[in-house]
Amino acid sequence: MEGFMSEAFKEARRVLIAGEVPVGCVFVFPVDGIGTVIARAGNDVNATKNATRHAEFLCIDQTLEYCKQNGLSVREVFPQITVVVTVEPCIMCSAALHDLDVKEVLYGCANDRFGGKTLVDVPFVTNKSNGRPQVNGGICGDEAMALLKDFYKGENPSAPITKTKR
Repeated sequence: MEGFMSEAFKEARRVLIAGEVPVGCVFVFPVDGIGTVIARAGNDVNATKNATRHAEFLCIDQTLEYCKQNGLSVREVFPQITVVVTVEPCIMCSAALHDLDVKEVLYGCANDRFGGKTLVDVPFVTNKSNGRPQVNGGICGDEAMALLKDFYKGENPSAPITKTKR
């Protein structure tokens, strides 16, 4: 899966240049028995001024379109998808991935401020054989953290103006 993680990092680097929080994501689906990237995205929150435009949600949208174009059932596709993302999905994204019943989630660094697993332990997915979540973190975690640090060294042009008390 490290090859797929490198694809997620390409997306993260692409959006870092565009001034977005550098989170990249790919959805891997078995096509003819071979893991194939069917969706790829990086965050698009700042450009769209829409807080739901996280990389995972953009990949969900692309997967819905993939299913439509290929005459596939959404309910059959999502349970076969491996989500590969550079940063642990936030609570919102974790809940969506859980509701879609994705097969597994692989992420780079933990998200100790907003992480769905770290903060509230949203059960991403359930392995039907043992009932435990299929979530693995720390894959190239140092590289993911370095990208986040690069972003936060500068100022976020879309951040709200800080209000001071008088």
